[in-house]
Amino acid sequence: MSRYVDGFVIPIKKKNIKAYKKMAAWGCKIWMKYGALDYYECMGEDLKVKWGWTFPKMCKLKSDETVIFAYIVYKSKSHRNQVNAKVMKDPQMNMEGIKMPFDIKRFSMGGFKVLVRAK
Repeated sequence: MSRYVDGFVIPIKKKNIKAYKKMAAWGCKIWMKYGALDYYECMGEDLKVKWGWTFPKMCKLKSDETVIFAYIVYKSKSHRNQVNAKVMKDPQMNMEGIKMPFDIKRFSMGGFKVLVRAK
């Protein structure tokens, strides 16, 4: 069976990790409730690699920041669309007046068709 993934890269101030983790745990419950297959929120730890375009360089991280690498797994793109439609209709998703623990202007995301995965 194929899979589809929504991926996110989010620069965040280290002092905001606790607030982000709380928001991410809430997000995990909502997405899983509506049918996501898996949900990951990962915090950068070993980012000073010697090859490639590093996350700190790509995200223009400041010394007081790290990066969140997150992804949600679905059965397919159409399944993703169905799950996200349900999530967006949930009354708990009303984010009006809620301050995000990261700069939304530096947030990036995309939908990805899985090419290879472990069975």
